[in-house]
Amino acid sequence: MRRLRTLIPAALALLAASCAPAQEKVADIANIKGQGASVLQGLGLVIGLDGSGDSGKELAIARPLAEVLRRNGNPIPDLEELAKARSVALVMVTCDVPPEGAKANDQFNAHVNVLHSASSLEGGRLYVAPLTAPFPGSEVWAFASGRVVVEDEEHPTSGVVIDGAYIAKDIDTTPDIRTHFEIVIHPDFAGWRAASEVAGAINDEYLLTARTLTDRIADVIDERTIRVKVPDAERGAPAGFIGDVMNAPVSISRLGLPAQVICNTRTGNILVTGDVRISPAVITHKDLTITTTVPPPVPSPDQPVVRTQRWADVTTDGPDRELARIGDLLAALNQLAVPPKDQIQIFQMLHRAGKLHARLVIE
Repeated sequence: MRRLRTLIPAALALLAASCAPAQEKVADIANIKGQGASVLQGLGLVIGLDGSGDSGKELAIARPLAEVLRRNGNPIPDLEELAKARSVALVMVTCDVPPEGAKANDQFNAHVNVLHSASSLEGGRLYVAPLTAPFPGSEVWAFASGRVVVEDEEHPTSGVVIDGAYIAKDIDTTPDIRTHFEIVIHPDFAGWRAASEVAGAINDEYLLTARTLTDRIADVIDERTIRVKVPDAERGAPAGFIGDVMNAPVSISRLGLPAQVICNTRTGNILVTGDVRISPAVITHKDLTITTTVPPPVPSPDQPVVRTQRWADVTTDGPDRELARIGDLLAALNQLAVPPKDQIQIFQMLHRAGKLHARLVIE
């Protein structure tokens, strides 16, 4: 295959996706052992709905709504008074805290999902909801409130409050580092060669900072774990040393990884490792049509090749005439500003059809 053509109507509302570079930092593919992402959760009420909320006849919604009214000086003596309410929805509220933890007053997105019969959260606003750790008796770590944005019109019972979760107090996930610490490589990058390359990158970075030219500071423990020794001179204040270690540059191409396409559905980032190829395929996805032509058409006066702004022609230069590179497809999709969510769905379809010659990882 010498050409890959993509067609998409210009009327489609589009966003650009990103493809991560081949050069990464240690922090991009590993984390300090003991650190980990956490989730805060709580129940909340989305108010201001235009008749699409839960029925006030349901006690599950009537009780918390009555409690909100009571706390605001308007007690309801009989829950039957709320029977006609359809402007409120009971929702589960969650907030993802990154592995690095959070400080008081930090803001993160709050995700809301309907728990009962509400049909849509469109136009609603999340009433102040306390968020705790996901186990009974946990203290309150954050509060969430704000306008709900429905990101997918096909699923209006889920939405997000942009920067709507406010951290109430510090969430510290950093272990107490004194003489040494361990770095754990993410599962998608694990391997003996990868661990060796990461350890080598850390040692090289430490030598380049001109602190000392003596012993190695990083040693491989297993396919995912590297133990890092904190030099004596750094133990009093190791923050700068840890920063240098986690920012050491790592070349993805040298990790010896199998060909992979790693897609993050939350951020829309797409990372390609290795020389990923795609077999000839025809894809129809919503209003997007992708076709492959083998061999490319030769223009003539009777059959000219007509090009419009809705088409992106991508030429592949590899010796294999039967396979196209995924980089060519990504470039075409980005040129046409196809949304990241649609790109990821296209890769999933290619993978299920056996046309994507790589391991597909969806995060």
